[in-house]
Amino acid sequence: MATNGQVPAARRALAVLRLLAGSAGPLPASAIARELGLPRSSTYHLLTAMAEDGFVAYVPEERRWGLGVAAFEIGSAYLRHGPLERLARPLLRRLVDRAGEIAQLGVLHGAETLYLLKEQPPRHATLVTDVGVRMPAQLTASGRSMLAHLPAAQVRALFPGPAAFVDRTGRGPASPRELRRVLAEDARRGWSAEDGQVTEGFASIAACSFDHTGHPAAAVTVTFRRDRRPEDTWPDLAAAVRATAAGLTARLGGRPPAPR
Repeated sequence: MATNGQVPAARRALAVLRLLAGSAGPLPASAIARELGLPRSSTYHLLTAMAEDGFVAYVPEERRWGLGVAAFEIGSAYLRHGPLERLARPLLRRLVDRAGEIAQLGVLHGAETLYLLKEQPPRHATLVTDVGVRMPAQLTASGRSMLAHLPAAQVRALFPGPAAFVDRTGRGPASPRELRRVLAEDARRGWSAEDGQVTEGFASIAACSFDHTGHPAAAVTVTFRRDRRPEDTWPDLAAAVRATAAGLTARLGGRPPAPR
């Protein structure tokens, strides 16, 4: 049984893993200590212990620490077990029954949306956004619903300039300034929409689900033929999508972020 002294140590180790996982590359021990508010001596001891078990690795040429093989193995095991998809599937099925449209689950993968799950009613049109497909995040409703809740600095790093904006149909944000405006509006109303920016004639509405830190974990999306749903009906559909996303947040043990 874990003692009280072991619990803070475990939390510090998990904090190190989260910090390294969210970093663009290995970090110096001094930066890890500073970001986590830890004494430098304690940080070195912690990193050494984690390295012995393979969770972090030291790069001597750079004097930096990165994720180790053991962390990769745990991440791979997570993907094999697919808990996110298992938790989301029943919710998406109920959303399909309620909306009569295709429902999908997506996550951010860099500057792209990666689709993990799709549920659809019988005899429905096939979409380009199938399971395993990646699309430019700034064009998809699911991608924007997650980007809207990321720190501004992270969004700037993902979309530093016009060259980062992939175009499919000639619609959608094409510059950092346009993207900031769209994301601010999406964050304000609590859902995102795209109209013909991924596929001509189709529109999508999405809402974000959050993890225990209030960070975007995934997005729930409904996609439909544009000519079947007038735009004044979208808020009602968005309410159903938001309810599903909130249900997934609860299943993840998550919480919405604090208002900005």
